[in-house]
Amino acid sequence: MTQLVVDLDLDGVTDKAGLMDRCADALRLPDWFGRNWDALTDSLSDHTVWPEGAVETGLLVVVRNWRPYAKGRPGEWETAVEVFGEAVDRTPALSVVLALGGSAR
Repeated sequence: MTQLVVDLDLDGVTDKAGLMDRCADALRLPDWFGRNWDALTDSLSDHTVWPEGAVETGLLVVVRNWRPYAKGRPGEWETAVEVFGEAVDRTPALSVVLALGGSAR
């Protein structure tokens, strides 16, 4: 069975608030999502808030157009990568990959 793929497009994201908004939208997180690092880790690790169908198949989050954000906010990006990694470590059915194509602005 193929994992449910969620496209997390960071094109135009310039700060943590923008990243949190994109995560909330892409993952269809509930309104009570706290938009902070701990809440993101918890949401990625909690299959009860995953998009429909992901619990049965697993969830693959493909992060695209991340390089400008990583370059503009390296400290925040480092934290984001740590959050993604921690969530994956906690949750065997979760994968997060960084797409290397696209803009290298």
